[in-house]
Amino acid sequence: MTRSELRRIQWRGVLALTHREVVRRVLRLWPQTIAPQVIVAVLFVVVFGVALGSQIRTVNGVPYQEFVVPGLTLMGVSTAAFANNSTSLYQARSDGFIEDPVSSPMTSAQLTLAYTIGGVARGLIIGIMTLATARAFVGFPFEHPLLTLYVLTCASLTFTGLGNVVGLYSRGWELQAFVGNIIIQPLVFLGGVFYSIAALQSPWRGISHADPILYMVEGTRHGILGTSDLSLFASLGVTTGLAVIMMAWSWWVFDRGVGLRT
Repeated sequence: MTRSELRRIQWRGVLALTHREVVRRVLRLWPQTIAPQVIVAVLFVVVFGVALGSQIRTVNGVPYQEFVVPGLTLMGVSTAAFANNSTSLYQARSDGFIEDPVSSPMTSAQLTLAYTIGGVARGLIIGIMTLATARAFVGFPFEHPLLTLYVLTCASLTFTGLGNVVGLYSRGWELQAFVGNIIIQPLVFLGGVFYSIAALQSPWRGISHADPILYMVEGTRHGILGTSDLSLFASLGVTTGLAVIMMAWSWWVFDRGVGLRT
């Protein structure tokens, strides 16, 4: 077999695995994988806007209903990307399906790529649909669409990478539940989704600055509304750095064969 033939076989495997992750797991199961999180995010926008809008007219000059949209979008993207890959990989290991792609000629980088595309696709679909639906209710401006897409893509990569790692290390559902409920959810709610960190007093403001999700939320907020509590440079730097780190960690775990070989 020539090198070009081997590469052709490898990339056919990548396409087949990507098709399984995106089409068969995300798109065909959209009532489970997409619709619930979009509905929850929109309900947050409507309920919080109605309930608190009369008490909190504006935040940093932005109507409260509009202010919460970026954070809720980021929340949906991050939780969906993590849940997608942590669940997919753990189930593939439990059902024995993972043996097929692992025994194929695909490299660890190609395995990482195929699974990552599935998580990023689900995260971005939920993010875009949340923004479109929320805009129909709230009618917020959209200042920098490309910047927003970049930040949401980096966030999807970050939490997809984390999902890959957790899915490969898991020996049961406990680790996934712990990371999702005890680590990600608190960080999301402390990341300025529902409030401006400028209103916080010490030491809570300092604690919030140590929250990596804050930088993703503020980057998304700058992209959508054109305003942010943090500098755009800081938001993009942390968001990009986290995506690179998590993707590198994800590849390393695949390359070491963690959870893939007995």
